[in-house]
Amino acid sequence: MFRRPLALLSALLLFQACNPVTEEPPATAPEPTAAVEQKAAVPGFAELHHHMFAEEAFGGGWFHGSHTGTLVSCDGGAPESDHARVRMDLSNMLNLCPNSGSVNLGSVPMLAALFGVGGAVASEFIGKIEGTEGDTGLHLGRMQVPTQWPRWDTIAHQQSWEGSLRQAHQGGLSLVTVSLVSNGFLCSALPYQNLNRPCDEMADIEVQLQMARDFDARTDWAEIALSPAHARQIIGSGKLAIVLSIEVSKLFGTKDWRSELNRFYSLGVRSLQPVHQLDNRFGGAALHNVIFQAAQFLENCYVDYDCGATGNGFTLGFDVDANCRNTKGLTAEGKALVQEMIAKGMLIDMAHLSERSVQDTFALAQANNYYPLYISHGHFREVMNPELAKTEKTTPAWVVRYLRQTGGMFGLRTAHDETLTYTRTAIANSCQGSTRSLAQAYEFGRQGLKVPMAFGADLNGFIQQTRPRFGDYGACSAGFKAEADAQANQQRLTGPARLGTDFDVYGLAHVGLLPDVLRDLKQLGANTTGLEGSSESFLRMWERAQTPRSGMADAAADIDTSGVAPYVEKATREAQYPQVCGKAYAPDSKVLGQTCRFNEECISDKCTSADCGNITGTCICDGDNDCTTTQYCGWGLNTGKCQNKKARGALCAEGRECLSGTCRWTFTCG
Repeated sequence: MFRRPLALLSALLLFQACNPVTEEPPATAPEPTAAVEQKAAVPGFAELHHHMFAEEAFGGGWFHGSHTGTLVSCDGGAPESDHARVRMDLSNMLNLCPNSGSVNLGSVPMLAALFGVGGAVASEFIGKIEGTEGDTGLHLGRMQVPTQWPRWDTIAHQQSWEGSLRQAHQGGLSLVTVSLVSNGFLCSALPYQNLNRPCDEMADIEVQLQMARDFDARTDWAEIALSPAHARQIIGSGKLAIVLSIEVSKLFGTKDWRSELNRFYSLGVRSLQPVHQLDNRFGGAALHNVIFQAAQFLENCYVDYDCGATGNGFTLGFDVDANCRNTKGLTAEGKALVQEMIAKGMLIDMAHLSERSVQDTFALAQANNYYPLYISHGHFREVMNPELAKTEKTTPAWVVRYLRQTGGMFGLRTAHDETLTYTRTAIANSCQGSTRSLAQAYEFGRQGLKVPMAFGADLNGFIQQTRPRFGDYGACSAGFKAEADAQANQQRLTGPARLGTDFDVYGLAHVGLLPDVLRDLKQLGANTTGLEGSSESFLRMWERAQTPRSGMADAAADIDTSGVAPYVEKATREAQYPQVCGKAYAPDSKVLGQTCRFNEECISDKCTSADCGNITGTCICDGDNDCTTTQYCGWGLNTGKCQNKKARGALCAEGRECLSGTCRWTFTCG
């Protein structure tokens, strides 16, 4: 009963590039806009970038777990992985470029692993971003559902199961942009036996589009929205509105793009990214990751020496300027594509456009009475750590001005890495990578940039997500271990308290926990009113695209990027901690039962580790004073474990084992 005709790979790791672009001067005052019929606001929040059907991306050869059915444990990569692994030998891919020997790829760790080692080792390297255990390659420790995956650091296991999506809907999600996604380079790097079809990005999109249509047809609580009015009707009836988008590098392949645009529009697609990760016939892509620079190099065998985005003094694949910015903007075809999208009232997603492509797109929006533009998923450049802020993919304030002037909005990435402190919020930046980091960026966007925001989580997008504030699965770990341990201990002592859901210890493991991100932001003290009503903001943007406009939506002259504290280097911070065996640690940061390396990390001053912390252990009790008043520190088989004191008549060896404090000569508690 299909009711009507109807992005992955955004970040892996190792970000490298140069300085941000300075802001443009404020624009002139806006002209009066045409009157728009006032509609009752729809309830709920929006997620602007969600890869629900990504198990069929990359030829179907990377993800484990379907969006339907029951989530089941995987083989952990052994003996023959059916997912989460690149081919054993990728070195022959470089033979496509005869000049590949002219640059030192061995100096770039990610590329050295990928093209030099390959297979399970490289796959494991990809998955082990700082503070994680990885769930790629030989992920034998990440096999079981639901405790080992999904987790916040899942990049190869399903995060968009339909049961989780319904959980998010029941928690307040009322609109989601589902991005049909693929990437030819990743597909080409996967083991041939794992692929469901030959590598073809648009073929993957066709499969995912049919999956979306099937999901629409059999689901009574969600529906694909074909217009803003239709979306209001869907949400008004208590259902989840789904907006379909496409995110690929080779958009429409080599086919006539006009006829393909018309065809996909007739099938329900209402949003596009003209460019994704690589330059294409429509325009230039924003640089942000060495993996895609290598992929671009394999497309054109070009090496640029104007800036060292990839390695020391060189950039692979992209023609860059001295600031490591892509020199390519929208092509003639790209400008025509954007103009045709405007004519259709489609939503233009600038998330992966180069800065020059952004400027070209904004010029077209201006020429069309400030047609709305949006970014479905991004980081605010000014509040991110320097390593990330220097990449072109991050969003500077001058681009946010474009969004506001056109009546657009911003999808805030929930994978927030290490964030600078925004001093105009009272929320302490004391748990890096968690909702405390996310709150810094959100409040910067709300108070400083004053831009409408929704979530841009990018689940199933080959990225890691919001870390937990509690537990042993990477809490507060976007900095370094000693700082992470100290910050996690601070959360335990000062809170706010746990929500009582999986989010507490697994972080943003799947889409069903998005409402918990919102709840935790709120209890930290963030003003979440805008987020909570972000579905309405999205629909107003969409309505602006489809109604007459007479000028600028907002002059955006009040943007204020001040209030961001300077960055302190990790090495400087780490040097402030004491060391054992040359390793920094946080004193008295671990409670009984937690993983430890040194005695000094445990509140009990007793850790079972060995080999100078290279073999980790567990914090154990070293005396009764490490236990509660109704417990004693055990011995024998229970050595180091707090045991409940025994009642009268129970067997005992010492009085400290008994509630009465007395152990009789009969070896029973008195």
